[in-house]
Amino acid sequence: MAEYTRDRVTLARLPSGVAVETTVHTYGDGDPVVYAQAAQHGREINGSAALRRLHDELEGVELNGTLHAVPVADPLTFDAVSYTTPEAYDSVNPNMNRCWPGDPDGSLHERMAAALWEYAGDADHIVDLHTGSPEMLTHTVYLKGDEGCRELAEAFGTDLLLAEAAGEDADDEWEKRSFGGKLRVAATREGIPSITPELAHNKELVEDAIDAGVTGMKRVLRHTGVLDDGEPVPDWDGTRARNHLGRVKASDSGLFRAADGLAIGDEVEEGDYVGEVFDPTTYETLHEAHADRSGIVYSVAREATVTAGQTLVGVAIRLD
Repeated sequence: MAEYTRDRVTLARLPSGVAVETTVHTYGDGDPVVYAQAAQHGREINGSAALRRLHDELEGVELNGTLHAVPVADPLTFDAVSYTTPEAYDSVNPNMNRCWPGDPDGSLHERMAAALWEYAGDADHIVDLHTGSPEMLTHTVYLKGDEGCRELAEAFGTDLLLAEAAGEDADDEWEKRSFGGKLRVAATREGIPSITPELAHNKELVEDAIDAGVTGMKRVLRHTGVLDDGEPVPDWDGTRARNHLGRVKASDSGLFRAADGLAIGDEVEEGDYVGEVFDPTTYETLHEAHADRSGIVYSVAREATVTAGQTLVGVAIRLD
């Protein structure tokens, strides 16, 4: 294996004095530097398994740079199998992916982010591995208009790339949900090309998702020059779309029945019927849901019990 170290890093401390720790694996030495992490949201575990398999595949391989890999970025949400921490841990920033690059004197998650930023902030490229859900099409998100991010996303190689607008070009939801504090966004603004692959399938280890993560990471390492094993990075031939934050939402609470045959990856036209929300007690239809624009279906709510305002169907607007 290339030069390899494994460091136990203290991210923060709980009120009891117990340290919140994680492990940072470092392969190789020198430039360029790639930083990869997984399980920033504790339910999203396939990225962790992908980094473990990548570790095995790097055995005996010399690298022309450095890879820092953090398989569990947020141990608190990981242990709770949760997206966010309980309010008692961090009432200011319960979602770690809203407070990058962090603050060593800030809230618990800000301190954790700051500790990992010691590695990520010195990188030349960043891959933040996430896991959508069984209801979401595998895709990679990058900051719209940033060529370095787009090229890194193409190198990772998912069939669908979603360009996410930021700042004044973004939807109102951008500011309301503090998306400017995402690792990918904070790093891109610091001049570090960064991407967020969504591998699909949370809470369970799924071989297809793990394979996609390993394949994508090796392509990124080849693209950046860290890995030179003679394998070319395939030309990307997929679909670019605009990440649509509005989505089709439930106007009332009830049970959601998706339209017959509606599946992730489908093309829809504005106005197409995508399902209904009905009252399970009176049987009446409360909301007929229709696509608010033409595009690609990248998520469909399959857990039928929904509340008002919940996303029913995600539609990404094709850019090409």
